Amino acid sequence: MQTEKWIKSGQVTIIDVRTREEFMGGHVANSLNIPLQELEARLEEVKAIETPIVLCCASGNRSGMATRFLMAHGVQCDNGGSWLNVNALVSTAHA
Repeated sequence: MQTEKWIKSGQVTIIDVRTREEFMGGHVANSLNIPLQELEARLEEVKAIETPIVLCCASGNRSGMATRFLMAHGVQCDNGGSWLNVNALVSTAHA
């Protein structure tokens, strides 16, 4: 799993694939919100991101689907699982 290494490097983009409503209820600071159902339509936007991508959601299921989809399209990414876990990694990396 690359997530922790990428977050510690500070050279990472975090994409939260939960719905906008879920995202507004709490999210990792500076993360992008691209709901899973919009990912295919926004593929070129995601491909333009130059840093490795960590995906997160509520439990890791949706971010797992997003990771498989993006990897199949040549995007360097990793499933970070729950946004709460990713948030904890970000908090400790910048402490």
